[in-house]
Formats: sequence, structure tokens, C-alpha cells
Amino acid sequence: MLEFRTAGFNPYAVKYSPFFDSRLCVSAGANFGLVGNGRLFILNLTDRGIVCEKFFETQDCLFDTAWSESHENQLLTAGGDGSVKLFDINLSEFPIASWSEHGREVFSVHWNLGHKTTFLSSSWDGTVKIWNPESKTSLLTLPVHSCVYSAQFSPHNPDIITAVARDSHLRVWDLRTPASASNHLTLAIPIHAPPKMTPANFTPTSLGPTECLTHDWNKYRDTIVATAGVDGMIRTFDIRQPSGPMAVLPGHEYAVRKISWSPHLSDVLLSASYDMSCRVWTDGSAMGVDHAKMNIPTGQGAREMGRMDRHTEFAMGVDWCLFGAEGWCATCAWDERVLVWDVREFMRR
Repeated sequence: MLEFRTAGFNPYAVKYSPFFDSRLCVSAGANFGLVGNGRLFILNLTDRGIVCEKFFETQDCLFDTAWSESHENQLLTAGGDGSVKLFDINLSEFPIASWSEHGREVFSVHWNLGHKTTFLSSSWDGTVKIWNPESKTSLLTLPVHSCVYSAQFSPHNPDIITAVARDSHLRVWDLRTPASASNHLTLAIPIHAPPKMTPANFTPTSLGPTECLTHDWNKYRDTIVATAGVDGMIRTFDIRQPSGPMAVLPGHEYAVRKISWSPHLSDVLLSASYDMSCRVWTDGSAMGVDHAKMNIPTGQGAREMGRMDRHTEFAMGVDWCLFGAEGWCATCAWDERVLVWDVREFMRR
């Protein structure tokens, strides 16, 4: 396990570069993001451990970061001052572009994997905005009317966007549809709906709506999305069958701050929680199996596979390495630490 200390700054997000297996970025804020500056760390994994290659200072906390999918040295930040900034590692200490259309804190940024000339941001102002780095203004605003904690482009279709919000709904937009009165909205799935199959340790008290803080698309199954939030439960949904979650994964004692599906295994995902643990799960499915088409029940084998308890404060971010062996990941927490570790070492035998 490798460790890097973000002394004086509490991390909110960590992301592996899509171009280099040894490069990471970390967004952070002083004083837990309540007041003070933000800092964007560019880290390298070397034979001497994790080394800070460069950092950028900002005037407010940075809640999220995303690497450009078209330029290996550029990355975005989501600011507590409502700004979205674009930095270039090889250029000056200042951002090469900045946008300030959001009315409140920007909580997530995400680059389009398909149309690599666009990215999005989501904000506590209740909107998702789509941008082009060459444009001074946003291309499109999607109203949510509730604080949006996480938004993403589908990795399978560049015209599909999802978001989760304070009102405990997973929303799906399809930009190929006419805007009309729906603003491209095609689905609004209630996250707190009863599951299709109830796990043994699932209690009725878990059914009440709570804020959803994070979600992620499955990298192999193009209709599967996982969500998690304040009630500490991870739920997976098939957007073809939006009546309720396919699998429910209870176990975290406090809110789940971040989840991420494995880029190597279709049934495995990681989570980071305010209970200071990072856990690895399976949703009970098998590689290559389409449960909906084959009428196979899902969720029966959903379970926790292992956990890492080395953080000593709220665990805030987690990301998988896209390269090499299937277990490498990075996590960050408010204990001012970034850890790089192999999931397989913590899985139950």
C-alpha cells in the first residue's frame, strides 16, 4: 500500500489518468472545505512512492475533478465558489479556462467518453450544464429542481446523461429526444422504491427517501447504474426496468460518499463511506449475462466481498486504475491521506 499526505488539505476526490497508469489527481479543500483555499494535486507513482508532480491553488474548496478525455495534460475542477475550471499541467499555475454560470457550489464534473469535445457539471443550484472547452458559455442546461450531487455521461452512449439528487431520484436524459417541456428527460427513477428481491438483512426502515450522493454506470452492461447515499445502502438499477432496484447492498454504517464500478469485472464495485471504510462488493451477476433478457433473478448473490479500514476520517473518494492488474485502486479521505492499494489483498478468501 502506498500513501501520500495532502498536508493542510482534506481530499474530496481522487481520479486516475485515462492516459497514464502512474498519474493521479486529487481535489481538496482546507478546513474540510468549510472555509479557505482549495488545492488540486497532480501525483505520480514512482519507485520512491507517491510524489507530487505539481499542484494548483484555488480560492475555494474543490469538490471534484475529472481528466480530459482528449488531452493527456488537462483536467477539470468543481469549485465551491460555483466555478468550473480547466487546468493544463504543462502551463502556468493559473487555469487556462474558467466558467461561472452556476449559482451555487459545483459538486461534480465529468468528461464525455464518447463525444470527447464535451463535458458536464452538476451543482447545488439544481442544474446540470453541458460545456465545450472552446466555448465561453454552456451549451445546454438541464433543470433538476433539486440539489444535484452527481452527474455523468453514459460510457456506452454519449447522448445519455444521468444524475442523482437530494430528492432521491435517478434521472436519465437522452439528448437525441426533442427538448419540448421535458428538457430531454426520459426517466426519473425513485431510488427508495422497494427492491425486486429483498436481502435477508434489509429492513423496512431503509425504504424512506434519503439524499443520494453518488452514482456510477456499469462499464460492461449498458443499462445498469449503481447509486448510494445518506442511508448507507448501495442499489443497482436496470433502466429498462425502472420500477425498483435490481440489487441492494446494505452494510455501511454511515453515508456512502462515492461508488465506482470496476473497469475490469462487470459485477464488482468499490465504495467509500463516512464510516471511514472502503469496501468491495459484487452485485451477484456474472460476466456477460443479461439477466433481464434471460429472465434470471438478480440480487441473490449480492454481497460485500471485503473492506479496507486504513483511513481514520470520512472516506470521500475512490477510483480504479484502468491499466494492469484488475485490483489496483486509489482512495482518499479527510484524514489528509491518499492511499493506493490492491483490492484483492482485502477480499475474503
